[in-house]
Amino acid sequence: MKSGSAEAEPDAHGKARLPTLALGALGVVFGDIGTSPLYALKESFVGHHPLTVDNVHIYGVLSLIFWTMMLVVTVKYVFIVMRADNDGEGGSMALLALISRTLGETRWTPAIAMLGVLATALFYGDAIITPAISVLSAVEGLTVVQSSLGRFVLPIAIMILIGLFLIQRFGTEKVGTLFGPIMAIYFIVLAVLGVTNIVGHPEILGIINPLWAVRFFALDPQLAFLALGSVVLAVTGAEALYADMGHFGRKAISIAWLYAALPCLMLNYMGQGALLIDNPAAASNPFFLMAPEWARLPLVILATLATIIASQAVISGAFSVTRQAVQLGFLPRLRILHTSASTVGQIYVPFVNWTLLVLVIALVLGFRSSSNLAAAYGIAVTGTMVLTACMLGILTFKVWRWPPLLAGGVTGLFLLIDGAYFASNVTKIPDGGWFPLLVAAVAFVLLTTWSTGRKIMRRYLHLGAMDLDLFVKSTATSVNRVPGTAIFLSSSAEGVPPSLLHNVKHNKILHERVVILTVVTEAVPHLAPEDRIEAIDLGAGSYRVRLRHGFMEDVDIPAALSGFDRAGGPINSFDTSYFLSRQTLIASSRPGMAIWREKLFAWMVQNAESPMEFFKLPSNRVVELGSQVEI
Repeated sequence: MKSGSAEAEPDAHGKARLPTLALGALGVVFGDIGTSPLYALKESFVGHHPLTVDNVHIYGVLSLIFWTMMLVVTVKYVFIVMRADNDGEGGSMALLALISRTLGETRWTPAIAMLGVLATALFYGDAIITPAISVLSAVEGLTVVQSSLGRFVLPIAIMILIGLFLIQRFGTEKVGTLFGPIMAIYFIVLAVLGVTNIVGHPEILGIINPLWAVRFFALDPQLAFLALGSVVLAVTGAEALYADMGHFGRKAISIAWLYAALPCLMLNYMGQGALLIDNPAAASNPFFLMAPEWARLPLVILATLATIIASQAVISGAFSVTRQAVQLGFLPRLRILHTSASTVGQIYVPFVNWTLLVLVIALVLGFRSSSNLAAAYGIAVTGTMVLTACMLGILTFKVWRWPPLLAGGVTGLFLLIDGAYFASNVTKIPDGGWFPLLVAAVAFVLLTTWSTGRKIMRRYLHLGAMDLDLFVKSTATSVNRVPGTAIFLSSSAEGVPPSLLHNVKHNKILHERVVILTVVTEAVPHLAPEDRIEAIDLGAGSYRVRLRHGFMEDVDIPAALSGFDRAGGPINSFDTSYFLSRQTLIASSRPGMAIWREKLFAWMVQNAESPMEFFKLPSNRVVELGSQVEI
């Protein structure tokens, strides 16, 4: 298969399963964008930059929403970006790996890496706000049912969020089977609510004419520009189409969007617009006021379920992105637990889960309403969209090699659109937009500090490393041998690992068979079994082995080596010992990073998950040998 090409698409998701996958995509992929009608139009009219509720503004805002969905979600993501699959996987990290693998080492490699890292950092900022604003906006529907219920909104929202994060450790495999049907019902309700209101004002269908958006800008350019910051809330979650491509496949997601999500969303927005024409005061909460009074409480319950599902999708996405970042060398080893025996993608990362919970609850308590949170929402999303447009430019020019005029035109169009939305959201920074930027800045520092620190540490270890051939020759007859196999884990594919040198220096022995094992993460999601292991015979019972894996795969060293016999015969677990190096880092004034970043890196190394647990090594067969390294 030709990875990353515009023509290639993995056949991992069979045609027979396409309807099931499309239903699943409706439940997981479109949860975030599907709940945007709860707040997007409301914030456009009664948010921080309120608009007059009249025909020009109603038609203008709805026209902007329609064309944003068509250009940004449908054209950019569904028709173009989703064709950039990395062996079926999508998302910022997968796209970065695809571009890096295709282009190799060039002078642009560091800048391209920064784009991917920035997009990942902004994703974490978005992942904190999405659960907070989604659940709050749904529970606030209680005030439409009865205004006296307003005092219960915050406690109920917080209890729902705490419960959501508490159940993560049990996995969502069983509950996840309900996501698709619930969201299918939710989207049908969106469409029905929209149609019942459109019937009274069928002329609202005219918002598909882009001239309404042009008239809006002509009438009041400044307010129209500021309104973009609220309009873009209608397409938050667009990045999920690309990020979740590995779970459902491009065809299933495209079908679910074009034939279900998009029509239902637009019918609902048009219905809200029709309601505002009749009743401008309904701008305070048009989504719930569209429903007849008897249906509002059931609608609150259904909307709350939909926002829980949307939040679940974002949390699962955060776990997946974190695992990719760990495997690609941008984060230290973290504890990653599998919550399903049958589904590889079902994982749970405790550190990420509890960090998200604390920050989400802090957001709810600090901002207290979805309207206040809307001021913080959008800047991380639009920032990611701009960065994706930049990487799309690299794809079209360098990877897909489109004609320069076409590549430049497409890239320029999306940079203009995404840049306009980002610029409008920059005005939100004083009102709350600083929060996701702060989170993204912290994430960016952690990602880059770990990546840079690893390179520096490896460089210094390599400078002091002994030549492997020389070591093998010098120890072939001068060091006593004991029965069994010793596997020395090495982060470098060259030189003698520190654990092997310290073993000879202090214990004065070597095992009959010595295996120097390096685990290598490739820039593809998955590798075929026959491509995973390669071995070099160094002589004197010594072997260098490279164990390769994809960035979406976990590494189980004993399982990977169980059937391997090209390093002096089979490796039996009962007579094999694993030797690990544990470095204590000391910050110094040597060239590299700033002292505070060196101390941060040392702290990250100290608190990283043990290689023994990360690589699933048997605890009774592991020996750790420590040393100090100045960086």
